[in-house]
Amino acid sequence: MSITAEEKSKIFKEFATKEGDTGSPEVQIAILTSRINTLTEHFKTHKKDNHGRRGLLKMVAQRRKLLDYLRGKEEARYKDVIKKLGIRR
Repeated sequence: MSITAEEKSKIFKEFATKEGDTGSPEVQIAILTSRINTLTEHFKTHKKDNHGRRGLLKMVAQRRKLLDYLRGKEEARYKDVIKKLGIRR
């Protein structure tokens, strides 16, 4: 389950730190969050899709690593991303 090009470009515009930014941690976290949300909806109807569930767990782990990196680098950017995406409570 991937996201469409329109969704991806919207994410780039919203989370980019500068013009043409596609690789910053904020953008990567936002893209992974979008993919995770899409897969979560998929698993509500396809409960036995264990191969897809493995991919979901890998994405969640990758997002966790990026969030840890960002928190160690700049706490303010970390909190801003968390607030925009609504990941943590």
